[in-house]
Amino acid sequence: MSRFWRLFFCLILSCYPVWANRPYVLVLGTAQDAGVPQMGCDSPFCRRAWRDSRLPQYVSSIALVDPASRSRWIFDATPDLPEQFEFLRRSTNDTSANISGIFLTHAHIGHYTGLMYLGRESMNSKNVPVYAMPQMLKMLQTNVPWSQLVELRNIELRPLADNVEVKLHRVSATPFLVPHRDEFSETVGYRIRSSTRSLVFIPDIDKWEKWAASLESVVRSSDYVLIDGTFFANGEINRPMNEVPHPFVTETMELLKGLPLRERRKVVFIHFNHSNPLIQENRKKLTEIANRGFRIARTGMRFEL
Repeated sequence: MSRFWRLFFCLILSCYPVWANRPYVLVLGTAQDAGVPQMGCDSPFCRRAWRDSRLPQYVSSIALVDPASRSRWIFDATPDLPEQFEFLRRSTNDTSANISGIFLTHAHIGHYTGLMYLGRESMNSKNVPVYAMPQMLKMLQTNVPWSQLVELRNIELRPLADNVEVKLHRVSATPFLVPHRDEFSETVGYRIRSSTRSLVFIPDIDKWEKWAASLESVVRSSDYVLIDGTFFANGEINRPMNEVPHPFVTETMELLKGLPLRERRKVVFIHFNHSNPLIQENRKKLTEIANRGFRIARTGMRFEL
């Protein structure tokens, strides 16, 4: 072997442990709260999805993994938590029942009801930290069956505050309030940081113009931005869409069209309703997304921090 190749392989091997131990975010699911396909749905896509085991999708969730400390935090406890946790265990080569913590965004069914699997009827966990904003904490403390999780110490509630950082070994998570249908709790997104990179996670939000922050500025100041892609365009469902306001994917792409391609590539859509042609693998719409420089989340996608 020549001197050049010996030096090349030495450099690769010397860098490998650093790269292998970097924190990362792992996508655990991409669907809207009710999953894909949805219960009772009889559309052609839903009928096909019920028959084809490759088509169902887990509800939107991500995990933050720090290999160096063998820590793994989950963002949103979905109705698919058992399957998602098993996927996380296999992906991290850690088959223990360890969950370093769960961060909640809000009190809609796809984002917290998976906490039930931590109870004594299921995993019977011990003091799993659950991070949430004040109204969300109150909802868990004062309503059964969630209050039983607190009383039996299956979970340990940890309060969050708007724009106050939570340090997690080599990484951190900072919640920030976003406008949404807050019937039972506040709604937050999260900025997840390592020493070198950051990722923003906003699975649910009302229209961008209701938010005091500038989405364009958020994209420019982040390395990855996973944002609400619930509906692709207006008229997608058979009900008034102002009852369930979300920024359409088409609106978000139009809002960010002036950004350079390198900035648009940071934007990854997630939290797709079953009616969304993107989660239905519509080739024309997927090509449109790619041609405009944006991406869509897929279960198993990994973002190095």
